[in-house]
Amino acid sequence: MGINLNESEKENKIFSYEISNEAKSLAEKYGYSDYIVERYIKLLGEEVIDLLEFNEIPMPQTIRCNDFLVSCDELEKRLKNKGIKIQKIPFLPHGYEIIESPYNVGATHEYLMGYYYLQDPGSMLVVYLMNPLKNSFIIDMASAPGGKASQILQLTKDSVKLVSVELKKARIKALRSNLQRMGFSSYIILETDARKLSLKNSDMILLDSPSSGEGIIRKDPKRKSSRPRSDMRKIHLLQYQLLNKAIDIVKPGGEITYAACSTAIEEGEFVIDRVLNKRNVDTIKVDSPIGDKAYEEFNGIVFDDRVKNCIRLWPHKHGTEEFFICKLRKEEN
Repeated sequence: MGINLNESEKENKIFSYEISNEAKSLAEKYGYSDYIVERYIKLLGEEVIDLLEFNEIPMPQTIRCNDFLVSCDELEKRLKNKGIKIQKIPFLPHGYEIIESPYNVGATHEYLMGYYYLQDPGSMLVVYLMNPLKNSFIIDMASAPGGKASQILQLTKDSVKLVSVELKKARIKALRSNLQRMGFSSYIILETDARKLSLKNSDMILLDSPSSGEGIIRKDPKRKSSRPRSDMRKIHLLQYQLLNKAIDIVKPGGEITYAACSTAIEEGEFVIDRVLNKRNVDTIKVDSPIGDKAYEEFNGIVFDDRVKNCIRLWPHKHGTEEFFICKLRKEEN
């Protein structure tokens, strides 16, 4: 059963839950911050060990074939001829796992020609679920280094007006390089804080939000303990502000795809719950080939029931990074 609390009390239960002895013990054994393990326990129960053990297995390299420049059959032949063994990822139309390679797959001739992009499975899935439409005006609010931006352009055959937004100047070089390398031209890059955007009436927005990065622990084990617990409020506030800006600038009837590479309720369900309660938006049911339904309750706090239309990806269940994915539609005035 949920608990009727004011906003401050609700936030306290989300951000300041107590840490059990079990969580402290597992955190010490596996090298995590204890608040992360406690959240795992609350969300997964007995499956917590499955996740902790699976996170010890390094993330395999995966690529996305860029069929804007080359057919995937041709790319398969080229890589095979180089002695690179790849395997199709069933739920990703252009996704492959690198099984074995005598080369650095980020330095092959095919890579430099823009024939593929190094991209994790969950990240690819976000854009497939977004389903970008040709001839539309799209804003990618946190664009560098360009994985999702290039995928939007690929899926629409370079036939959209894409605004790629990036705050950090140092990351724009990689963003521009990747979009050019892969043969695209239907974009502009804006160096700015996405919260300050003055653009209006976009058809679709992608917000792959800056996050704690808990979702890439298999790739970067430092993420197990790199963020102090106090950071979670700051990250949540940034994500909430960015999503509110997205709602401001998308047209009525337009769609927003929100994603966070994290297991944190603070970065997923609670962000969506807050905008559903305060803004004129609704969730769109995410129709995904993999994924679990998002959580409707956490630590006694019941979220808006429309949150159930969002999904979560888990490494030990789906073989991906950890991701929260939600689609929203701005209601007509």
